[in-house]
Amino acid sequence: MAEITVTETGSGDGTVCDVVVADGRSKTTHRVTVPEDLYQRLTRGNITKAQCVEAAFRFLLDRESKESILRSFDLPLISSYFPEFESQFAEYLPSE
Repeated sequence: MAEITVTETGSGDGTVCDVVVADGRSKTTHRVTVPEDLYQRLTRGNITKAQCVEAAFRFLLDRESKESILRSFDLPLISSYFPEFESQFAEYLPSE
């Protein structure tokens, strides 16, 4: 399983997160912008934006390799490629 490290580099609407996805062979880096409205819709503010992005990457990694994930994108773009993203997002949230 890939290790996902997320670092918030800004706050407010359009928070930017830097993401590193590493496995035993290699790593990739990504920059993701998280609009406040989507963050609230997906999480109701119950987790951090970093945790939200980590869950989104777990969703993506179930569907494609880390090398196939865009290097820079806005979080809402995932739904353009995977329409089921928002409806299945909760399955990828950290468990208590």
